[in-house]
Amino acid sequence: MTPRWISVLFGALLAGAASAAPGSNTDVVRDLAGRVGPIIGSALACTDVARPRIQTIVDKFAAVIKEASSNEAERDDLTQLLNRSAADGRNAVTTGKMDCRLAERQLADLERSITGPGPTLAGVVGPTSAAAATANAPVPAGPPVRGVTDTEIRFGIAAPFSGPAKELGRQMKLGIDTAFNRVNDAGGVNGRMLRLIAADDGYEPTRTGPAMKQLYEKDQVFGFIGNVGTPTAAVGVPYALERRTLFFGAFTGANILRNDPPDHYVFNYRASYAEETDAVVRYLTKLRRIQPRQIAVFAQQDSYGDAGFAGVAKAFRTLGVNDSAIVRLNYKRNTVDVDEAVNQLKSQKPAIKAVVMVASYRAAAKFIEKTRDLYPGMIYTNVSFVGSTALAEELGLLGPRFATGVIVTQVVPAVAGYSSMVLEYKNALAKYFPGEAADYVSLEGYVGANVLIQALKRTGPQLDTERLIDNLESTRNLDLGLGIPLNYSRSEHQSSHKIWGTALDENGRYQPIELE
Repeated sequence: MTPRWISVLFGALLAGAASAAPGSNTDVVRDLAGRVGPIIGSALACTDVARPRIQTIVDKFAAVIKEASSNEAERDDLTQLLNRSAADGRNAVTTGKMDCRLAERQLADLERSITGPGPTLAGVVGPTSAAAATANAPVPAGPPVRGVTDTEIRFGIAAPFSGPAKELGRQMKLGIDTAFNRVNDAGGVNGRMLRLIAADDGYEPTRTGPAMKQLYEKDQVFGFIGNVGTPTAAVGVPYALERRTLFFGAFTGANILRNDPPDHYVFNYRASYAEETDAVVRYLTKLRRIQPRQIAVFAQQDSYGDAGFAGVAKAFRTLGVNDSAIVRLNYKRNTVDVDEAVNQLKSQKPAIKAVVMVASYRAAAKFIEKTRDLYPGMIYTNVSFVGSTALAEELGLLGPRFATGVIVTQVVPAVAGYSSMVLEYKNALAKYFPGEAADYVSLEGYVGANVLIQALKRTGPQLDTERLIDNLESTRNLDLGLGIPLNYSRSEHQSSHKIWGTALDENGRYQPIELE
């Protein structure tokens, strides 16, 4: 079959149907079933092809069969022919006679034949008298979708753009904007431009509700992407769920966004804090030979710190170690008041040799500043939320001895690397935001935005939240150039579980390290 066969076939069958006697429609449909069925079957054999797309074709053809059949036996015969043809198409893929790239292209051609100008499936078999009477009537528009116009799709981000964590919000927005600008330059998504609208919550949960309300009610966003923080997510997620609105790619690894089964409207790109801290504990105990009782946790005194501490405790239990004696050193959110934590660290016997830090960049830097000379051999590790670049800058101001060897686990590849996605990101960042340095937080925003963009493209022009979620849940083996495939399903709303290790060198640059 050539790439043009579908349009030729539809034209020929339409011409035949126009002059056919009323009773001959079944022959037209029979011929069509033998040709469309293999496309359906080959698409079904390809896990990357979104199931809602295929189901749309199946539903339309079922309606055609029903209209063309004069009795139940005829209908069953046509349905069985379609099913047998679909089985042949599936077999062609599984035996290697056809690849999924061709299968997807043929499905796209068929979709255009159904929805585009020219012959349609219903037209091929001849309209009924009732349909003929309204054939030239305008197609009624569906109900308007919040945040979606003929030319634009609006998304919102509630994040800190003021206060001590503002660099996290700025970088997350920067990464998403870079991805949106890149796709908009290429014509947008199905002809619509993507737009990101920001609201500042200052990383304070009391401000998150008003920020979400502003985006939803005033700015009329379609969904939320890239919200920053765990305590703020504890407010933002329920707000989105109550309104059945997408909450995508938040900058947090907390379990409140990772329920089992997953919340229908919540999707994560990144690995969880439990996965990050588990990787760190295994690294410290197995590669660095630190005794578990010599590992402490420096944590923000809220749900973010709780999530990281719970991850460490779980890792201890996995190792068969009692987690009840883990030392937790606390500080208050949006402060650098770490004196109590430092005093508590000094009192520990035996001396602590490694600290797992679940903090933001300024508090983490202040803690390292106040303890580095007291414990020259201390190993400091941070989860990715810390804000790697901002942490490096804070420590760089203090001097090389404060930065050298500080570890940060990452949920994206090294920004200094040469993977396809990183190169694409850095080129786009330089084009749209010249002068901005590559950053782990903005890279995460860029990657997450691209995952969403791919789902938006597959959903097609008839966009609404449920159709988009169907396509997200059908994402299989998505290759964005990260070195790992990304997957979602109805029971899995986190696409990546990969942890990368990095450590600062004497020049304040992150170098990759092996965690196992």
